[in-house]
Amino acid sequence: MGKIKELYKKYEEIIIYLIVGVLTTIVSWGACFVAKFFLDSNISWQNFVINTFGWVVGVCFAYPLNRAWVFKSNNKHILKEFGGFSASRLSTWVLDVVIMWFFINIVSFENFLINLLAKFSFVITEIDTQDKIYYWFVKIFISAVLVTIANYVFSKFLVFGKKKKKEAPAEEQTVKEDLPANEDK
Repeated sequence: MGKIKELYKKYEEIIIYLIVGVLTTIVSWGACFVAKFFLDSNISWQNFVINTFGWVVGVCFAYPLNRAWVFKSNNKHILKEFGGFSASRLSTWVLDVVIMWFFINIVSFENFLINLLAKFSFVITEIDTQDKIYYWFVKIFISAVLVTIANYVFSKFLVFGKKKKKEAPAEEQTVKEDLPANEDK
């Protein structure tokens, strides 16, 4: 049990980030799922709207959880921090939209995926069902993986990165304290 606690402590931030990420993904994909009732992902601009809606919902959900639980931010400038968080997420939103557009509307390996599934006895004959399976395959196994990695890197190093104050080494501070005020010049 001690080894598990030790591993948890060592990787706590990443573990909590992954948990928050899974929750955020569920919320974001839930928003996409709802949007797909009203829009058709095979039409480029509607695919764009579906993914944008999911992104907005995901960012609004993810920020407070990342701030409080993952990176334990004490930054008093919440709006500025949220702006940085949103900006970093904006870049990964672009990544998500480009990936989804590229694999759904430009280059498709849908036939390859459907044939591969058929080899494992998953025969799907309805075109609408094939489209949905392909859409979610690209969303889960390509876009989500790349976006999750990029989001962690941006959050860790750009948004919630701890700013360290530059301090003079302790030895140098002691010397300065020992000098009379007039000898500084």
